[in-house]
Amino acid sequence: MKNVLSIILTIAVMGSTSVAVAADIEAGKAKATICGACHGPDGISLNDLWPNLKGQKEGYLVKQIKAFRDGSRVDPTMAPMVNPLTDDDIENLAAYFSSLK
Repeated sequence: MKNVLSIILTIAVMGSTSVAVAADIEAGKAKATICGACHGPDGISLNDLWPNLKGQKEGYLVKQIKAFRDGSRVDPTMAPMVNPLTDDDIENLAAYFSSLK
């Protein structure tokens, strides 16, 4: 009985864990080129209407970019920029901008 419980517990733990894959900062940097048109080439916007992305928290950037892409946050300028992005693209972009100090 003890072995059966051990096996069940092991299976439950293995099934409930997921492996987190680190975002690719270099891929984010390459993808961020277009972002620089509004948010500045170094993530610092020259226009008060557009936020700075440099040094923002990674989770915040992921949440906001996904909100623009999924339509829960609406901006006519951002929509065409984020619509083609995959979840991996968004994670990479967020990792890149949050890595800038």
